[in-house]
Amino acid sequence: MAETWNKRERERNKQQKKKEKLEKRKERKELNKGKHDLNSMLAYVDENGDLSSKPLDPRKKVMINVEDIDISVPKQKEIDPADLIHTGIVTFFNNDKGYGFIKDLATQESVFVHVRSLEEAVKENNKVSFEIEMGPKGPNAINVKMVRA
Repeated sequence: MAETWNKRERERNKQQKKKEKLEKRKERKELNKGKHDLNSMLAYVDENGDLSSKPLDPRKKVMINVEDIDISVPKQKEIDPADLIHTGIVTFFNNDKGYGFIKDLATQESVFVHVRSLEEAVKENNKVSFEIEMGPKGPNAINVKMVRA
C-alpha cells in the first residue's frame, strides 16, 4: 500500500497513534492496579545484608548495646627505637657511583644504600646495622654503621 503525504492522511495517522497510546496506557494501569501500595514498595534487609521482600523473623533479632560499639581507632603502641635498627650484609657496593645494596638478615630483603647514608666506609660482605626509610622507589638504608664482631 502506497503512503500518501497529504495533510488529512497525516492528521488521521497522528490521531490513530494517540488513541493507541491512550489504550496501551489504560491497559498498563489495569494490569498494575493494586501493585503500588505501601507494602509492595517496602524492602527489608536480612541478617546477611541482602535485600528481601519479606520482613525478618523477630526471633532472629539480635540486640546490641550502643556502648559496646567502638568507632575510634585504637591507640598505636609506642615504637621502641631498638626495633627500628636492622642488621644485614653488604651484597654490592660501587664506590665510584656511590651506591649499593644491603641484604637484611631478618627478612632477606635487599635494601638500597647511598654513600650519603654511610657513617663510615663499607665494602662488600661487611656486616652493618642500619635503619630503613621509605624512598620514592622503595626502602632505603640510612644511618649505616659497621658492626664489630
